[in-house]
Amino acid sequence: MNETAAGSTANSALVSFAIYLLGVFFLAWLSSRVRQRKEFVGEYFLGSRSLGLWAFALTFAATSASGGSFMGFPSLIYTHGWVLALWIASYMLVPLIGMGLLGKRVNRLARQSGAVTIPDLIKARFRSEAVGMIATLLVLFFMFFYLLAQFKAGSKIMTTLLEDVAIYQSAVNAIGGAIDGLPWIGSAEPDYVLCLLVFAFSVIVYTAFGGFRAVVWTDVMQGIVMGIGVIILLFLTLGQVGGLTKATEQLKEMTPPETGNGIITLGQAQAKPVTLPKGDWVRLADGGIARLAEQASLAKGETRVEAKLLRITTPAEVERIPPTQFGFPVSATFTADETGGYGKGRKGVYVSAPGPHPEREDGFLNVWVAISFFFFWAFGSAGQPSNMVRLMAFKGTNVLRNAILTVSIYYTVIYLLLVVIFCCGRILLPGMEVDSDRIMPELAAKVTSNAGVPWLAGLLLAAPFAAVMSSVDSFLLMVSSSVVRDIYQNRVNPSASERQLKRLSYLVTVVVGTLAMLAVLNPPQYLQDLIVFATSGLAGCFLMPILLGLYWPQMTAKGAIAGMLGGLSCHLSLYIAGYLIEDKFAAYQLLELNPFIWSLTVSGLLGWLCSLCQSKTPKTN
Repeated sequence: MNETAAGSTANSALVSFAIYLLGVFFLAWLSSRVRQRKEFVGEYFLGSRSLGLWAFALTFAATSASGGSFMGFPSLIYTHGWVLALWIASYMLVPLIGMGLLGKRVNRLARQSGAVTIPDLIKARFRSEAVGMIATLLVLFFMFFYLLAQFKAGSKIMTTLLEDVAIYQSAVNAIGGAIDGLPWIGSAEPDYVLCLLVFAFSVIVYTAFGGFRAVVWTDVMQGIVMGIGVIILLFLTLGQVGGLTKATEQLKEMTPPETGNGIITLGQAQAKPVTLPKGDWVRLADGGIARLAEQASLAKGETRVEAKLLRITTPAEVERIPPTQFGFPVSATFTADETGGYGKGRKGVYVSAPGPHPEREDGFLNVWVAISFFFFWAFGSAGQPSNMVRLMAFKGTNVLRNAILTVSIYYTVIYLLLVVIFCCGRILLPGMEVDSDRIMPELAAKVTSNAGVPWLAGLLLAAPFAAVMSSVDSFLLMVSSSVVRDIYQNRVNPSASERQLKRLSYLVTVVVGTLAMLAVLNPPQYLQDLIVFATSGLAGCFLMPILLGLYWPQMTAKGAIAGMLGGLSCHLSLYIAGYLIEDKFAAYQLLELNPFIWSLTVSGLLGWLCSLCQSKTPKTN
């Protein structure tokens, strides 16, 4: 595609995406108008507990289907293949367990106690300030990691959307010059930094301005956008790979690419510095082809530079991938990393369990990890405070019952289709392992361009962007409510006026969003790592204390504290052990089981045992 065509494609996609964003900000404005007529705290943080079926179902679904679902999950599908259908299978049970197990009792207790936040609810159940404060601190800690993942996802989407827009490229160059040499920020890619700034500003403003009702209304719109976007993307992708049967046959012949180091050699010295962007293709001296996994820069007159490469190993792909045209000859040599991963040089690993893995010899999903994640998604998602807040806001039992069925069907359609789409994405976009978290926006741009409808890329990119925004706004609001309601109003200034609470709510939302933006300038490689860490941590700390508190009258405040802190200690210990063993952000899988299983077990046992020990003996006459 020439530069003029690329610019036209990008501009049309940008226009359709901008229309979506205008809809989001309009709903935030409308929500603020409604809020002016109601009590601030209950309306701003809980929408006056008046959610009907579609609002409740879609806000629950959209909040759970975060950037992990539309960015991190597709990245894993692309990297490991069809086995991700088994990995995500129990997510269809989340509504049954999360809504069915906790919904009615959480809603009733919240209404009786007037609770607005989850720490509020826990404090009311156990009549303990200490329980409420510990819950508040845990929400703040883990929600911050959730925000990091969503901010990274949002910026990756915008990077793909804007990459061919001329004014954007000028801004990227300006940002690159401004941050060069700065500590922490200077090592980040300029386009990523620019998009992160734009995304953070947008979502912080509309969340602070609109409150919970704006979050719910935009969640409804975003839930619809996500569903329609996935269905359209499915038809476009299947049409361009020749159908699911043909795609599966091609996947059977694929072998995983290899990572390693290479020496890039220019055929002739250049009169000015040369930059070879990350993602460009270079022809290897042995006739193979590799993709730059990082930017390679050569000073004036230099002809050789070392860089990380990703070498394609499937013969059919090697033949059809053309090297990037630089205007001067470029070649490379390649030395593969010495890793003992599963699937190296083997055909069929993308269509069978356990799926390829570049480091683990037993593959991506062995049987014990599969069992762990079956419980992890079903119960881990049920234990999320962001989902529990939704349970405090629906109107009545009929709404809850119908929402369980609605969300179950929604999840089944979304996640099954995503597996099909991004397995096919391996065929259309080879070598995306260099930045696999961008596979969703890259694939949307690719298939719409091939189909001759580039404007549709903006709407398809709105689907993952909607998932990200619907989670960010919910998480920002949870953190804000924890600070404003649970710390300031309940403990610092109980007589605070509505004006004070409103100003503090806006301030906290802005500050937390800004801190998350700064922290995510150097995120982990896989977005899904942050999602799993935060999900398992929150569920390990909260699920058992809340479950026992709702169903077991003998559960005590000390038992709840022991359960929350025990779950936290177990979770962090296994992640620290994983970091020390693997020298990266990863969990230690004790007996091949996910840390969530162990933290949930420890939390439940400590809560139960401490409550039993504290039980009063019967009075004697």
